[in-house]
Amino acid sequence: MLARAVGTFPEGPHWRYEPKWDGYRAIAERDGGVHLTSRSGRPLAPAFPDVAAAVEAVLPPGTAVDGEIVRWSTEGRLDFSALQRRGRASAAARRAAGTEPCHYIAFDLLRADGAELADRPLDERRRFLEELMLRVSEPAVMLGWQTGAPDVARQWFEQMRRVGVEGLVAKDGRGRYRPGRRDWLKYKHRVTTEAIVGGVIGEPGDPRELVVGRRDSQTGALRVAGRTGEIAPAHRGELAALLRPSGGDHPWPRRLPARWGSARGDYARVVPEVVVEIAPDAAASAGRWRHAVGYVRCRSDLAPADVPTDLSVEG
Repeated sequence: MLARAVGTFPEGPHWRYEPKWDGYRAIAERDGGVHLTSRSGRPLAPAFPDVAAAVEAVLPPGTAVDGEIVRWSTEGRLDFSALQRRGRASAAARRAAGTEPCHYIAFDLLRADGAELADRPLDERRRFLEELMLRVSEPAVMLGWQTGAPDVARQWFEQMRRVGVEGLVAKDGRGRYRPGRRDWLKYKHRVTTEAIVGGVIGEPGDPRELVVGRRDSQTGALRVAGRTGEIAPAHRGELAALLRPSGGDHPWPRRLPARWGSARGDYARVVPEVVVEIAPDAAASAGRWRHAVGYVRCRSDLAPADVPTDLSVEG
């Protein structure tokens, strides 16, 4: 299940509200062994052995849970940058687990005692999940908050921002679990979305700005969609470690029109495999964002196939 962005607070008797945790979405399954799987199907247990061990210790066989892997800083804030360091440190994962331990927040129950629950209403799945979590004593696995009270949800929206919660997710209490469907709603402090990096202004080893693209929903071709503002020096090293210069096989020309910044003479193409989170405004025409988009962060937990098409902000 995925969420689509909305600009107004959703209200109604059937909405259930949850914090939008700033982490890695992961399905946790216990069936013989334990499996942690990202929303793009990537196994996460090698990078998060501490979370996998905690999940294995508390989930009975035949259980599948949907949730989020998060990292709390020493100041009590959600720390996505530290989480990404963990996600890239599979070779030294056990050492990283000792210095930057992570937690798993469970918010949906998909299977219990081997019985599939996806066709049960959310309210029923939640009740089963709460009963399961009552037996959990492992502090690294916790039950995500949920409320049906709009006033409480609004308080969460305002107060939990200080600890790094992005906003709220609203779910229909009558709803079934439908993988890939965007039936949930996300109400965030700012609207962000994802894009694929196809080029840089500067060098791949020192990207000053990014040229980002989106797949065309009709043809599947990667189109130039926009350009970021200047990347802060603190973020350039992280991007440089991920960006790879492209060879001759690239969907974009060697030189882009001047409006994309290539007039400066230092545009370089990169392999279109890195996903970044951006904050565009509403100004768009001819399939591109007209103004420079804000760079938010790298999303190494996502694959290019996870990025919305055209200029959609659904994510």
